[in-house]
Amino acid sequence: MTAALTLYTRKDCCLCDEMKAAVAAAAQKFLLALEEIDVDSSAELAARYGAEVPVLLINGRKAFKYRVTEKELERRLRAEM
Repeated sequence: MTAALTLYTRKDCCLCDEMKAAVAAAAQKFLLALEEIDVDSSAELAARYGAEVPVLLINGRKAFKYRVTEKELERRLRAEM
């Protein structure tokens, strides 16, 4: 089964880079469909997620914001599948 991940990020965000690295590591072990969205591309997204980036949704549900470790993400993906 493939997990659908949506990652809300913004440019020049070190926390976003950390979360992208955790997602990339998890992608080596799980089938993932990743959509990355820049919150600054829309006023609505900036208002909704701008103060929380990065935000990671798994299968449409908010799973993590700000930080996630590779192990935490893997544990959550196992639970979702």
